[in-house]
Amino acid sequence: MSNPFFLRTVNVTRYITPLREGGSLPALAEADDDFKYVLKFKGAGHGVKALIAELLGGEIARVLNLQIPELVFANLDEAFGRTEADEEIQDLLQGSQGKNLALHFLSGAINFDPAVTIVDADLASKIVWLDAFITNVDRTFRNTNMLIWHKELWLIDHGASFYFHHSWTNWESHAKSPFALVKDHVLLPQASNLTEVDKAFKEILTEEIIQKITALIPDEWLQWEETDETSDQIREVYTKFLLTRLANSENFIKEAQNARQTLI
Repeated sequence: MSNPFFLRTVNVTRYITPLREGGSLPALAEADDDFKYVLKFKGAGHGVKALIAELLGGEIARVLNLQIPELVFANLDEAFGRTEADEEIQDLLQGSQGKNLALHFLSGAINFDPAVTIVDADLASKIVWLDAFITNVDRTFRNTNMLIWHKELWLIDHGASFYFHHSWTNWESHAKSPFALVKDHVLLPQASNLTEVDKAFKEILTEEIIQKITALIPDEWLQWEETDETSDQIREVYTKFLLTRLANSENFIKEAQNARQTLI
């Protein structure tokens, strides 16, 4: 497993094609390391907040030893995209100059289908725990956000997590919430080991580990017009949110277990 507290930086050299399945219009792109990436743009949709959620959710998953494509910071040069014929895409590229986020492209991967692939109780419980912890509203039957690659289950797309940051008010209340949307999780029926997973994951996610993960957020993603807080203060809110949520994990564990009982 690569060092979870360091992200490589690549320079995007070629925009290949938009991936229109996502509302934020990600793209398949190539970088100067000759690898292909799924590129997420800071100029799209919810902007840098979606990238922060993608970064935090992905790196927490990696620390918990769940399979996720490598995340990298992806630089877009000022001149990049000027020759793009599609005006919408050109605007997106021009509005995303600087540091973006990308996931290593898993060539040949197929979408996870719960009717085809059965996930064992331990792995299902780990993924449900993760998504309840980071308040990920995706990973439903409609939008599973998982891939099968080399016969293994890989997690993608955590940009809809940490939805409290879109209002940026009363983060502590959100941190202690039970996360009722867990009832729609595609793997909830198989997640019978939540209590055991909760104990194990709380031992892994120490305060030091969480601080190292939130320290990965670039300062340039933390210059927000809607708040007077500094980048360090905003980063500290994410740290406190995660630590508070961890300390109150029984709230979302109980919610998930109760919701699961209605399904089985």
